[in-house]
Amino acid sequence: MSKALNHRGPDGSGEFRSRHIALAHRRLSIIDLSHGQQPLYNEDSSLVLIANGEIYNFIELRAQLQARGHSFKTGSDCETILHLYEEHGDRCVDHLRGMFAFALWDSNRRRLLLARDRMGEKPLYLACADGRIVFASELKALIRGGVVPFDLDPHAVHLYYHYGYVPEPMVAVRGVRKLPAAHTLTIDVDRWQVDEHCYWSMEDAPPVESDPATTIREELDRIAELIIRSDVPVGVALSGGVDASAVATLAAKKSHGTIHAFTVGYAGRPLQDERAEAKELADYLKIPFHEIELSTSDVVSLFAKVNHYRDDPIADISGVSYYAVMQAAREQGVPVMLMGHGGDELFWGYSWVRAALVASRRKIALRNGGAVGLADYLKITKPPYSYTKGLLWLKSLGGLLSGWQQYRSDLTSPADRLVFYDSEHGFESAAQDVLDSYAPAFRERIADTDPAAAFTRRTHDSPLDITLIRLICETYLMENGIAQGDRLSMASSVELRLPLVDYRLVETVIGLHKAHPVTQPQHKKWLQDAVRDIVPPFVMSRRKRGFSPPWRSWHKALAEAYGDQLIDGYLVQHGVLHADAAREQRSRLSPLPWAGPDLIAGRSLVLDNWCRQMCDGQ
Repeated sequence: MSKALNHRGPDGSGEFRSRHIALAHRRLSIIDLSHGQQPLYNEDSSLVLIANGEIYNFIELRAQLQARGHSFKTGSDCETILHLYEEHGDRCVDHLRGMFAFALWDSNRRRLLLARDRMGEKPLYLACADGRIVFASELKALIRGGVVPFDLDPHAVHLYYHYGYVPEPMVAVRGVRKLPAAHTLTIDVDRWQVDEHCYWSMEDAPPVESDPATTIREELDRIAELIIRSDVPVGVALSGGVDASAVATLAAKKSHGTIHAFTVGYAGRPLQDERAEAKELADYLKIPFHEIELSTSDVVSLFAKVNHYRDDPIADISGVSYYAVMQAAREQGVPVMLMGHGGDELFWGYSWVRAALVASRRKIALRNGGAVGLADYLKITKPPYSYTKGLLWLKSLGGLLSGWQQYRSDLTSPADRLVFYDSEHGFESAAQDVLDSYAPAFRERIADTDPAAAFTRRTHDSPLDITLIRLICETYLMENGIAQGDRLSMASSVELRLPLVDYRLVETVIGLHKAHPVTQPQHKKWLQDAVRDIVPPFVMSRRKRGFSPPWRSWHKALAEAYGDQLIDGYLVQHGVLHADAAREQRSRLSPLPWAGPDLIAGRSLVLDNWCRQMCDGQ
């Protein structure tokens, strides 16, 4: 298992073994390069720790703990966890600001504590079988170590087709799950008692009455000071958008060293290429600028490798861009990278989430007998800017057909279910088409799976805007953003840090929503107001494009290179798809000139190839 994780820690390894437990650690040296080897021990070696991640506030914690008489053996940020446990037990996690997954063995109590950070930045996979519990930072370690066989979980696969990824804590392989974010798990060996506990929820943040822009800026300044702490060079993945620009600007402002900027572009410099915009900011900040150009042939050659390293099946065409940027950072000797993940999710950057808030309020009014009827659904919407989305708009008769379908859904779906991901095109396509593609026996196995079951409020008085922020963070951000970013950075032995998902910033945003309820959310208004004085006007005035590569040519090339594998591939041979459906999906893989690629066929292509990579590892 340890060897399977060598890419996550090429700088050293360590092990601990006793009668009931074996721990192994791979080290990526970031803090205290000479003395931070793990496992780490407390003063009398009764506590043993292996940890993955960074504790950003370790300097402040160390000073407090030393004042209380604790003695440190290293300068490692993670050693603070041991002494916090001595003071606070399992509640040590309350004091940690950063990203982490750790295992702490208390030999006196013969008890193990597993913990994962609040926003799920660092992974922890669990397998419970044959009277033992095995855990690892990546699924491939469990597969290669022979802990579990590679066997697809039908319920997870069904969710994958709806989302384009498997929402946490589910895993695509049977017998494995993820310890949920913000959870601890304890194992008492003598009683063999296993307890799991959620120690934090963003919805519990107290109201924040102060001015949103000022308060958010204060938190951004603080996290920028903490997150650039490193004994090795730090870089930033830079695009032309506000999120990445804000992260780069804050990091450059707070850093005592040199922040390197990395950006990816595409052969021929198509519309999606943001190198010119990224370089404009890098020149403005006077920081080194490194650019990477991806060709279509690069995408084809890296397809299988990216699916292997992603660890989970994730049907995001942008994955190869993540991988290329991180690989370039490592080649330049920059093993710590910052990215702007979280800005869209916290600050209403997605138009479909803003629309989901309006649609959820409309559904509630309809079901509660409010002044809402069919006429409120049958409205022609404004044509989208995107050519491909424009075709979908025409197909929906300018929004009239989709409005009628939403009206029927709102009347028949569970009353407490919000309009959320089920309004997104990929989810809708799966709901309409994917069941007919399954082999009959597989279809029976997923009959009781409801992909939209999670789209509810935890309490009836939970504000809708806060619930939707939580839902998008627990789904798209956590798996497609955070998980993919972690795996594809660590594939190149690069540590990824995400300032905009710092839990104190998250609590601040939720608290501001409680004190300043949002009825019509505006695109990133609070974030833009918070950084307007440091991010130059030429960035603030740009139209949002998102991280969108030249997907049309990429999909066509991938279809030509890998499409025939679908016809009698893993999914057909193992009874997921029936043969006729696989052949029909193969024919839909290549996008037509006037349309986008078929989402379900594309997801099958990724899933089939991912299965091949994982089986090779087995």
